[in-house]
Amino acid sequence: MNWLRNRIVILLIVAILSVVGLATFAAVNALQRPDPDTLMLPLARQLATLAQVAEADPSLAAAEGLVMAPAPASGDLDQKATRHVKRALLKVGFTGETLITRPEGGGLTISIDLGEDGFLVMPFPDLRPPPGGRYVFAGWIALIIIGSIAVSVFAASMIMRPLRLIQNAVGSIGPDGMLPHVPETGPPETRMAARALNRLSSHLKAATESRMRLVAAAGHDLRTPMTRMRLRAEFIEEEAEREKWLADLEELDRIADSAIRLVREEVSRDTTAIVDLAALLREIVEGLAPLGMRVDLQATVPVEIEAAPLAIKRALRNLIVNAATHGGGATITLDRDGGEAVITIADEGPGIPEDLLGQVFEPFFRVDLARRKTIPGAGLGLAIAREIIERSGGHITIANRKPSGLLQTVTWTL
Repeated sequence: MNWLRNRIVILLIVAILSVVGLATFAAVNALQRPDPDTLMLPLARQLATLAQVAEADPSLAAAEGLVMAPAPASGDLDQKATRHVKRALLKVGFTGETLITRPEGGGLTISIDLGEDGFLVMPFPDLRPPPGGRYVFAGWIALIIIGSIAVSVFAASMIMRPLRLIQNAVGSIGPDGMLPHVPETGPPETRMAARALNRLSSHLKAATESRMRLVAAAGHDLRTPMTRMRLRAEFIEEEAEREKWLADLEELDRIADSAIRLVREEVSRDTTAIVDLAALLREIVEGLAPLGMRVDLQATVPVEIEAAPLAIKRALRNLIVNAATHGGGATITLDRDGGEAVITIADEGPGIPEDLLGQVFEPFFRVDLARRKTIPGAGLGLAIAREIIERSGGHITIANRKPSGLLQTVTWTL
């Protein structure tokens, strides 16, 4: 999401700077100062007139306040201003020597050579841009850039608010797959996005509840015809045929029971408590030993989580029984990795084909359909286990081991 916000910010900054830059360029061209020679022509005419008056009648010039000096004014020679003034004076027909100097006190002074009468000395206007102009321009550009960035970041944040709302809502989906209620506040766009998310959440909840009711009803409704079929199968005289019928009915019964248990796990809200994982694993292993399952509980560390005790026991038992049944035995470890509790269940079985690993948590999934004849089960153990573990805030992954076997890893953030 950040990359989209950054792209919007960059696009807005480029757009703003382009518009302001073009506007500034147009304003500078429209308001730029005229050519120095053009500015100098009226001033040159006045200077030529004053020089002619001073040269013709020095006493009159002195009476009018004009300063006559035997030498030009002191100071540094301003060659650029001198060159412009000379060019302008030549255009008005005055050929006398002219100097423009900059005294130590500041400002400009023009000295016009009048020959034997000395020099006409008077102040001269400084037509240069004001000092520090480049710093003012740099400040102007910096202000534009800072303002463009601020406006762009704010605008991008406003544009991204509905998208962030959707992202946060999707990221906070609970283990039951439900979207939390989103407050319908803020700008119109945000309210519209929140309203759409809440409608989606209500439709999703209704569809999920309808599916759960359908599955539960189907599981319950199958009980009555299966009971009648079991009674009829008991009267089949041929023993081999009767055993086949009873085995098929037993498998149907397991499927119905598993489907009902899955529905119960998805809709149940058991009371949570502090669960000692090490003690719970020892209890499960001790309970499986009389059933002839080879289960080895190795290293454990004291770790506690908050969860529904019976549900967590059912989930971990399903995973261990799955490893012991399909993998010829299970090796269990409990460890603490940083801020996580980690349970690993390893076996030495054939594993699962890599292209099927993504389907292992699907209801009724079986790697090999032929196993239905030799290994009991409806293919819902892993689906039920994942539902319980994720509802308690945990996470489960399954991966193949090398050279053979399967590794089931369950983690909880402490």
